[in-house]
Amino acid sequence: MLQILSTKQLSTRFIHTASGEASQGMTIGCIHSSFRSVSSFAASNVLGGLTRKHITLFTGCPLPRDRFTTSVQGARILNKKEMAVRQASLGGVDVDLETKTNVEKLKRGIAEFYDESSGIWEDIWGDHMHHGFYDPNSTVSLSDHRAAQVRMIEEALKFASVPEDPMKKPKSIVDVGCGIGGSSQYLARKYGTECTGITLSPVQAERARALAAAQGLENKVSFEVADALNQPFPDGKFDLVWSMESGEHMPEKAKFVNELARVAAPGARIIIVTWCHRNLSSSEQSLNPDEKKLLDKICDAYYLPTWCSTDDYVKLLQPLSLQDIKAADWSEYVAPFWPAVIRSALTWKGITSLILSGWKTIKGAMVMPLMMKGYKKGLIKFAIITCRKPE
Repeated sequence: MLQILSTKQLSTRFIHTASGEASQGMTIGCIHSSFRSVSSFAASNVLGGLTRKHITLFTGCPLPRDRFTTSVQGARILNKKEMAVRQASLGGVDVDLETKTNVEKLKRGIAEFYDESSGIWEDIWGDHMHHGFYDPNSTVSLSDHRAAQVRMIEEALKFASVPEDPMKKPKSIVDVGCGIGGSSQYLARKYGTECTGITLSPVQAERARALAAAQGLENKVSFEVADALNQPFPDGKFDLVWSMESGEHMPEKAKFVNELARVAAPGARIIIVTWCHRNLSSSEQSLNPDEKKLLDKICDAYYLPTWCSTDDYVKLLQPLSLQDIKAADWSEYVAPFWPAVIRSALTWKGITSLILSGWKTIKGAMVMPLMMKGYKKGLIKFAIITCRKPE
């Protein structure tokens, strides 16, 4: 089973292993010295060749010479590429081992992308910056697309069994990756409760506040520039934890789901709607080279880290003592979305807006056909994953 260890836990695990106190079924973490969290994987054949220097690098905790014995010899240490493959094969999703610098660079890119592109999106599509939910094979107009985006919210709430009973409905909501506040405002109105949205984009946060004020919701919704991997909230604060198409931007998926669970109150529903790659078969260790190449092009344009599968999300949630974990592939229900986005971009208004918006937005528009290709090939999946925190 995949385990997520803190640096302190990993240090302890290393010490126990090195002193001969653990031998079978042990785990070892793979951690860059600048990371604060660890994705661990089974490693009975990975430990050999470790030195005190290796352990100090991995854990940030020097191991006393007299505690390091030869009990971990006889195997070998994996290189970076091998570690990535091994971790991916066991459900780990942070396979790129990005340095802290690269993670910060990714976050800046995400913020700048949405700073630049949110205006054009709102101008054409409104304040909901996510897919719509459609009847399969339907033919729809732009107004239908906007209704489909609202339907996506309702279908997600229904799938997660969020209570409609006034006595049990959510009383506090967090919208993780809130965009310009479309979901936040909708949920606040629907449940008559407070909603807090967080985004990396200062432009989005400012616009969300303005839209909320225009709708008389400034006392119900609030927006902050904050990191979803380090949310500025106490434990157990929210009755509904909502993430609509933001998970694909998270470089550390394990840390992402841990934060969602941390801020969830007892009994709270957690809803993750996100882009994933297809689940791997039992005989596969990774996607094939052509699939990886296609996703890499999309990642480059949309500031996405390594993709993961729906199964990966479920595996990450399972050790967190959450209940009613379930997932579904909604790809067929979002099929009309990307063709409609492309058509809107090819209108005169769309073209002129793209030119004026900047290179990041233009680059994103250029890979939209690759999103369609990925869906048609069955490589890209539109997934919903939900669960409930025990009361």
